[in-house]
Amino acid sequence: MKNLVLVRIDDRLIHGQVVTQWMKDTHANKVLIIDGKLPEDAFMKRVLKAAAPPGVKVIVKSLADSVPYIQGDPKTADEAILVLVKYPSVIEYLIDAGIPIPKVILGGMGIRGDRKVFNRNVAANEEEVACMKRIVEKGSSMIYQLVPSDAPVDVKTYF
Repeated sequence: MKNLVLVRIDDRLIHGQVVTQWMKDTHANKVLIIDGKLPEDAFMKRVLKAAAPPGVKVIVKSLADSVPYIQGDPKTADEAILVLVKYPSVIEYLIDAGIPIPKVILGGMGIRGDRKVFNRNVAANEEEVACMKRIVEKGSSMIYQLVPSDAPVDVKTYF
């Protein structure tokens, strides 16, 4: 199993806070982005790879391809992977596929469509909130933490 040092829900994926703070805090040297559409979008993959710090490898996988990748070669001492997803459903998919995810950090999810304010930087629709509840019920802790220096807040306080 790969060495997942951080699993984060953030619909902005790679951006300033991830690059300048989370990558340093976790000493990640790879970013794994799991998404249903991005693997087919060559332009966005180039943008995401360009946004990563020098020397950090960015891997973009579909849901189906992410599970065998994570379960693949055993972790090595020099591998530290930061996992980024846009939606809680991706985390639930991984858990249901047998990937152990002890902790999930909820970052930003923007207001759009039927999403309503969940907390100060997160908007979620009813299904996304229900999905977050299921993730917690399945044994993963989920905290809201925008940057590492912020105090973590247990997402259950928002349910």
